[in-house]
Amino acid sequence: MKLLAQERDLLERYLPGLYERLDETPLEVLEGEQNPSINWYKETGGAGLLISPDFGGAGVSAENMIKLTRAVASKAPSLALCTTMHQFSLASLIELSQNSDGPQWMLLDGIARDKLLMCSAFAEGRAGQSILEPTMRAVWDGKNWLVSGRKQPCSLARSMDLITASVKLEKEGQPSVTGVALIPAKSAGISVEPFWQNKILAGTESNALVLDNVEVHPDLVFELGLEFKGKLDDLQTYGFIWFELLLTTSYLGVAMSLVERVFENNRGDESARVALATELKSMAMLLDSVAKELDEGLDRNECLAHALIARYQVTSAIQRNIVKSVELLGGIAFIKSPEISYLCSAAQAISFHPPSRASAISGLHSWFLGNVLTME
Repeated sequence: MKLLAQERDLLERYLPGLYERLDETPLEVLEGEQNPSINWYKETGGAGLLISPDFGGAGVSAENMIKLTRAVASKAPSLALCTTMHQFSLASLIELSQNSDGPQWMLLDGIARDKLLMCSAFAEGRAGQSILEPTMRAVWDGKNWLVSGRKQPCSLARSMDLITASVKLEKEGQPSVTGVALIPAKSAGISVEPFWQNKILAGTESNALVLDNVEVHPDLVFELGLEFKGKLDDLQTYGFIWFELLLTTSYLGVAMSLVERVFENNRGDESARVALATELKSMAMLLDSVAKELDEGLDRNECLAHALIARYQVTSAIQRNIVKSVELLGGIAFIKSPEISYLCSAAQAISFHPPSRASAISGLHSWFLGNVLTME
C-alpha cells in the first residue's frame, strides 16, 4: 500500500536487500536479545549512510535518512531505535570533521569502509540529571585521557565498534570543561552488564556500559569548552536535532505498521481507515519538512524548536492512533497475534526519551516569546 511506499523504495535504494530480510523474519526474532538484523544493517552499508561518498559512504540527506529509518521501524522497531544512536552520533562527528583540522575524516573513512557502528554514551537515561550534563569523567595523566563512568541503558551494547561519550575533562590545576570522546569498543577497561529486563525492544541491546580508567588518545577527545547552563552550543544543537528526528520517525514507523494491518485486514469502514492513515501520513510529512530545514541550513536553534514541536505532535498522534488501530483490528486479532500488542507497547515508548514534554515547556514558551531555545 501507499502509506510507506516511498520510504521502502528509499530503503531498497540505499540498503538493498535489507527490507526483504526484515519482512521475511518473524518479529519475535527481530525483537529478541539475539537480534540478527543489526549485522544485516552493517552488511548492507547502514553504518556509512550519512558519510560522504568521498569517504566511502552513501551521502544520504537528512530528509531521506528520516524516511528510510521509518521504513526500517515498520518492520524492526529495535533496529531503527538502536541505529538511531549510531546515526545521530555519526552526524555530530561529520559536523566536527567539517569544522576541525583533526583526524575525524580518517575516522569517517574507517566507519564507512569497515562498516563500524557507534553506540552513544550521552546523558539520556540518567534520572535527575540534565540531559546536557556529561555522563563520564576523563582525567589527564600527562599522556592520555583516562575515562571512567557508566551509561545505562546503552543501545548497541554488544554490537558497537566505537563509543561516543560526553565527558567532563579534568586537568590538574585547570577548571573542568566538557568534551566528546571517541573510544574503540575493544579498549581495556570496558565492560557490559545486564540492564534491560523488558522483552519490549530487547533487540536494541540496551544494557549497562561501564568504563573504568579507559585510556583514550588525545586525538580522539574533542573539547567543547562549554559550561552547561541550559544553553546549547552549535554542535550539541545539531546532534539533538538529529536525535529527535530519528527517534520520532522510528516510533512513527511502528505506529504506521499497525495502521497497515488495519488496511490489510479490511477492518473498520473506509472513513475510519483513511482517518488513521491521513493523520500519521501528515505526521510523516511534518518530520520530513523539519529534516529538509536541516538539510537547507535553517538556523539550528530554530530547527531544534521545530524538531521538538514535531516530536510532541507525533507523540500525541501515535497515542491516539495505536489505540484506534488495536480497537479496529479487534479482540480476536489481539488474542491470536502477539505482534499487535507488541507493536502497541513499543510505539508508546516514545514518551520515555528526553526531553519530556513537561521539561521542554518552559524552553518552548520562552522560544515562542522570541528568545533562544534552552533545554534542561
